[in-house]
Amino acid sequence: YTLFSKVHSDRNVYPSAGVLFVHVLEREYFKGEFPPYPKPGEVSNDPITFNTNLMGYPDRPGWLRYIQRTPYSDGVLYGSPTAENVGKPTIIEITAYNRRTFETARHNLIINIMSAEEFPLPYQAEFFIKNMNVEEILASEVLGDFLGAVKNVWQPERLNAINITSALDRGGRVPLPINDMKEGVYVMVGADVAFSSCLREVENPQNQLRCSQEMEPVITCDKKFRTHFHIDWCKISLVDKTKQVSTYQEVVRGEGILPDGGEYKPPSDSLKSRDYYTDFLVTLAVPSAVALVLFLILAYIMCCRREGVIQLVHHSSIQKSTKELRDMSKNREIAWPLSTLPVFHPVTGEVIPPTHTDNYDSTNMPLMQAQQNLPHQTQIPQPQTTGDFRLTTFQRFEVNGIPEERKLTEAMSL
Repeated sequence: YTLFSKVHSDRNVYPSAGVLFVHVLEREYFKGEFPPYPKPGEVSNDPITFNTNLMGYPDRPGWLRYIQRTPYSDGVLYGSPTAENVGKPTIIEITAYNRRTFETARHNLIINIMSAEEFPLPYQAEFFIKNMNVEEILASEVLGDFLGAVKNVWQPERLNAINITSALDRGGRVPLPINDMKEGVYVMVGADVAFSSCLREVENPQNQLRCSQEMEPVITCDKKFRTHFHIDWCKISLVDKTKQVSTYQEVVRGEGILPDGGEYKPPSDSLKSRDYYTDFLVTLAVPSAVALVLFLILAYIMCCRREGVIQLVHHSSIQKSTKELRDMSKNREIAWPLSTLPVFHPVTGEVIPPTHTDNYDSTNMPLMQAQQNLPHQTQIPQPQTTGDFRLTTFQRFEVNGIPEERKLTEAMSL
């Protein structure tokens, strides 16, 4: 059996060890604890939350859980007591908070855990229901329907719900708020007979292979659950307590007094002091010597080897060339290149006149424009159509102090 309680006054309940205990905290009852401040004729629907703790402690016992989805839903205390708590009354303080008026009401729930006739049940099976949340399965009618489906499949003489755990408490993730997805819940049941052949089908090699490939196994009794409960058969756990070897060892408790170790003897005052000066020198001398050797090797490679000398000479030549280019860039009054001299028209043979003015800045002049008459220019006569001659300007160059007359000679031969 599973004990359900819906009375909220100070009272005693008597759950059994190893059997699921559920206690519902109904909002409707606690509404009477708070004055009806709304106007006459209006129905108050104040948000109410609950806080539960063990008397004298800030939290609940380890076997007792609490859940309330929203302030407008009922709270539920649930859990499975253990054999260690048998005979010890557990007082749970229940404090109700009215979130509209900020008033509180307190009740005490005294849980007296009784020993079960047969604890634990030897055959236990844990099911994972994918389409349920924990507060939905905790409802008495829903849990009764699930136990009825399990009983039809298992056919035991005694069947109890041992524990219920939300998938979030097992490391599950919060589902997305789409398609009415649920977080899932684990339900453990126990029986006094061996597992049925239908439940044993999960252990078949074919179904184990399908589970490893993330496929649903083929279970003949799945249709008995499918109408209301979607069981993940790959996560079912079957535990046979009769085959488990007990490793419990009885603890022999002593008197709690340490054996007499004799009189305390402090260290002698005649201990010699240790000199750490040598250790200090070794700690500094060894790294310093290694660093000095590495420095000498690097200096030899860079300064005494031929490759190092060549690199230094190459670096010096680069610096010298850079300095010469900078000195040359300061003096831009240079002669015009040959490509800027007047050219002949390929058809008429006429010389194209210069297009720049005399006061044009020679430093910003395009490459193919004509140029001014500089000191090193030579004028040669050019024949006209009428027999007269016209002067054409050519640049006169010097190479190593020797005038370059080749272009002038070629022009005269024309």
